[in-house]
Amino acid sequence: MSAIGTLATHHVGLNVTDLDRSLAFYGDVLGFEVLGEGAEKDSRYAFLGQDGRLVLTLWQQAEGTYDSARPGLHHLAFEAESLEHVRAAELALTARGTSFAYEGVVAHREGAASGGIFFHDPDGTRLEISVPKGAEGAEAPSETAPTCGFF
Repeated sequence: MSAIGTLATHHVGLNVTDLDRSLAFYGDVLGFEVLGEGAEKDSRYAFLGQDGRLVLTLWQQAEGTYDSARPGLHHLAFEAESLEHVRAAELALTARGTSFAYEGVVAHREGAASGGIFFHDPDGTRLEISVPKGAEGAEAPSETAPTCGFF
């Protein structure tokens, strides 16, 4: 253990281009509740969570779309309670016209029990919803690299 002790992720902050559009996506589709909102000059922000616990902050201060070729966030992964919840999220995302990296639930790697869905938010940020087990038998998109690596 380091001198600063054990650290855990508290929340993740994402830059977005349109806060209202992102609130609809992360709130209506993924089920996050708005814990707080505010503005500073021309920028707006929102704190999102579940059961009163902060999970995600959205900052309307970006232009363009997510660029996987630039340093920074690779992807944001959420863990679901069950594979049925992953499939329910997939249906809600599909109904919204969300862009998916792969079709259906895929394994994290060949033969893994873990797996999920891989998709993009309205700004192109790469997202994952997965489970640690229950995806046995699902195909992996790549035999040599982790599924979440290069989508």
